[in-house]
Amino acid sequence: MSLATATPATAPEQSVAAGVRSALESVFDAVATTRADTTALLAKVAAQGRRPATVDLAALRPGLHLRLARHELVSGVGFVAAPGLLSDVPAWLEWWQSTSDGGIRPLLLDLDPEHSAYADYTHWDWFALPRDTGERAVAGPYVDYLCSDEYSLTLSAPVLVEGRFAGVAAADVYLRHFEAAVMPMLHRLPGPARLVNARGRVAASTDPRHLVGSLSKGPDFAEALAAGRAGFAQGARLVPCDGVPLVLVVAEG
Repeated sequence: MSLATATPATAPEQSVAAGVRSALESVFDAVATTRADTTALLAKVAAQGRRPATVDLAALRPGLHLRLARHELVSGVGFVAAPGLLSDVPAWLEWWQSTSDGGIRPLLLDLDPEHSAYADYTHWDWFALPRDTGERAVAGPYVDYLCSDEYSLTLSAPVLVEGRFAGVAAADVYLRHFEAAVMPMLHRLPGPARLVNARGRVAASTDPRHLVGSLSKGPDFAEALAAGRAGFAQGARLVPCDGVPLVLVVAEG
């Protein structure tokens, strides 16, 4: 459903949108740096006239470890290869995550399609959305069974080499950490409000009718993000969050 009416955001709504952007842009900074490092690495390997292998991706590790240490919201970070990219394995995640005792560890999954425990990641939104749209994405919240078993958001962006999709750079944020950053802002609004991604998945909410993790149906939130301006549809105001792929939805009184 298209946006019915374009209306300017109120000052409090603009403040929340800017605050959400500020919180998530720091995570997208980690994603962007990982993407840049990976793109440069894959281009270097291509210039040698060969396909990359898992041993090449080990060169990304110092940077990934640094990002985990420096970015307060980031609980996991890495590069997820498109199936068929690497010469020695069918699929691969060069992925590192923080542990409860302050350490870091790699994520090791069974990525052999011939095995019953095969972890096919290609259907997950954090992989599929950047692959299909070429844009940054916020996926979730969802229970991250692949990594932490925590309710999480994943921010991701496509990695391209010579114009071809090679995989995604991504970072995880525990939902409890994201809510701690944005809920005080939502509570300052005069009415119920929520943050949703392009598919309408609720990432944070002060509206008891729309719980975190549920899907908001009706308005076209992807269109609201593409429009980049506030609008009104189905009794709610939709305010894109200043460049990050989330929409602030404020119920009209």
